[in-house]
Amino acid sequence: MTQPQNNTSVYKNGAQKVYDITDEKRAWYRKISHESRLSKLSAEEGLIDSIHEVNTPKFDPDSLMPQLECNGLTTISLFSGGGGLDLGFLRAGYKHIASYELIPICKDTLTANIKSTNIYCGPDEGDVKKINWNIYKDQIDIVHGGPPCQPFSIAGAQKGADDERNMWGEFSRAVNAIKPRVFIAENVPGILNPKFNDFVKKYILDELADYSITTFKMHTADYGVPQIRERVFFVGFRSKSQLKKFTPPCPTHTWDHLGKNDSCHTCSLFDMGLKKTNGVRDYLGLQNIGFDNLAPTIRSAFTGKRNTTSILNSTAGQKAWGDMQIWPNGVQASREKASAFPAKNKHFRLSVQDVGLIQGFPESWKFAGAVYQVLGQIGNSVSPPVAYHVAVSVLNALKNT
Repeated sequence: MTQPQNNTSVYKNGAQKVYDITDEKRAWYRKISHESRLSKLSAEEGLIDSIHEVNTPKFDPDSLMPQLECNGLTTISLFSGGGGLDLGFLRAGYKHIASYELIPICKDTLTANIKSTNIYCGPDEGDVKKINWNIYKDQIDIVHGGPPCQPFSIAGAQKGADDERNMWGEFSRAVNAIKPRVFIAENVPGILNPKFNDFVKKYILDELADYSITTFKMHTADYGVPQIRERVFFVGFRSKSQLKKFTPPCPTHTWDHLGKNDSCHTCSLFDMGLKKTNGVRDYLGLQNIGFDNLAPTIRSAFTGKRNTTSILNSTAGQKAWGDMQIWPNGVQASREKASAFPAKNKHFRLSVQDVGLIQGFPESWKFAGAVYQVLGQIGNSVSPPVAYHVAVSVLNALKNT
């Protein structure tokens, strides 16, 4: 979530917050937007020849999270977003009870995929500050969620407790009221910056003193997902003996072969028998150009430039995408539309389905909303295979106690 802080809009109580930008930056945005709009109109009118066939991906994220039998353990999801944690826990055999999310469009996404009536989204029903969690007291095994990360990210100015988007107090309030056997909370690595030591102690360790807590990092590519994305997990057990049985997920994949010339052909070594995480081009079914790599961290379209259809998070990211000959801006609603709309330098243009795969969502998981809303939900979500492995590790600890 490392996006520019100029002219950004973020969801806050269901609305958007606009930041000032320089005249130079505004002119640049307008120029790019105008050029893109003209090119898109030309493509829609058939005035531009397609240079890329509609791609057929080789990657199925479901293969990274085999469906497990129902284990009888119940879950509630806070800050649910597009459902990354929800999907991971469902694939691991947990029983979904309810989801809570502030952004309204997420309700259409979650209800379409989870098939539950207990999906609460929007300022009226999904605002965690308004919920009386006692209705779930002692009835839920697992509470999981990703409190907003902007207070701890570089893009969010790392204001911590002074950021009005800080919801850790609300997450702790929910856990203390519900009293689940386990809680799982996810955030950006920035929360482990020494400047936030006092914050972590006050809002997490002290507020959740009834729980024995462990903290660890996970990288999506370690679990077969082709993206540079590292996140921190806090896992708390009410039982100390269960925490002792808990082991953070071990990597299932290696990706040392990526980012090198002819990487698709030269890899012959596998670390400790691990499977290989392939690069974005390979997973999306694109032509071999002799170079492949992980995708830069996908940004959320709910932050950054208003209503953006870009997943670009930095200048360095632009170069990384360029090296793979993939265009990260102007993502389209379908592969057919992406194919009909050639990008600059004849690079491959992404569809929202492609972006979902890069985040670890199977294509069977359908996102609702306009393109920027879909990208917002994807970019805000925990990568489902990562969530799955956390869910399995928690399950093993509970079963072996």
